[in-house]
Amino acid sequence: MQKLFMAMLSGTVVSLKVFFLTLLFSIPLGLIISFGRMSKIKIINLPVKALMLVIRGTPLILQLIFIYFAPYYILKISYDRFVAAIIAFSINYACYFAEIYRGGIESIPRGQYEAAQMLGLTKAKTFFRIILPQVFKRILPAAGNEVITLVKDTALAQTIGVAELFRAAQNAASREFSTMPIFIAGAFYFVMNWVVSFTFSKMEKSLSYYS
Repeated sequence: MQKLFMAMLSGTVVSLKVFFLTLLFSIPLGLIISFGRMSKIKIINLPVKALMLVIRGTPLILQLIFIYFAPYYILKISYDRFVAAIIAFSINYACYFAEIYRGGIESIPRGQYEAAQMLGLTKAKTFFRIILPQVFKRILPAAGNEVITLVKDTALAQTIGVAELFRAAQNAASREFSTMPIFIAGAFYFVMNWVVSFTFSKMEKSLSYYS
């Protein structure tokens, strides 16, 4: 039992790495993509729209396979499976975060931009000091749902051989001819999601208190 627990714990560490690195890269990248999506310049707007259409219109599992195997078959270049997983997850979630950002930004009344301009604030200061804090508060519930989904989606990393929690559970289940490791993995995912839900709930309450 101890050996099983240690294997599951090791897989959980990998899942957490995928989770945190994906958030680290996808959250700022999503903001950049949202700017491109809202741009009035077609040479920027159209490619970004096309990227988002493809990413949001195809399964993450296919994107993982493509990002890992395509460089080898096209350019004869191979690289680390974990790196491929982070790239695929980051691009995928950045596109979803981009739409959340866009919805939040476009929900801010135009009058606030005009008021900031009257006060002599630059566009950058207006966005980062006035608009973005309000956007963050408005998008928090939707962003929280995406983060919860990410916890569960880390299981897809095993598609390209990343030894995360679900893969460790599958290996243990095959080795011991038991479904118990799968249920233990489910408990691990539940605890991680509970922590994420609790964190976002506290954040929402804090923002409501200070608003």
